[in-house]
Amino acid sequence: MNKSDLIDAIASDAGISKTAAKAALESVTNNVTSTLKSGGKVSLIGWGTWSVSKRPAREGRNPQTGATIQIAEKNIVKFKPGASLSDAVNE
Repeated sequence: MNKSDLIDAIASDAGISKTAAKAALESVTNNVTSTLKSGGKVSLIGWGTWSVSKRPAREGRNPQTGATIQIAEKNIVKFKPGASLSDAVNE
């Protein structure tokens, strides 16, 4: 499922226009993004939790030359599925 498929599904399930469904989906994604950017955590009980973790700087290797390179520290997004989601997927 891609973004436009999801917008169609939201519009159909909620009985709203595709424009309203697109605005709702963009609002959700923008709010999740801004919360994670500020170092917060987003929890949807039963569905899952998004959080941010720091990956420290480290050394790596260029696979073509074998030369050692420095990989900068980076924030990564983690998602931990909730029990309801895990149960639904494993039915």
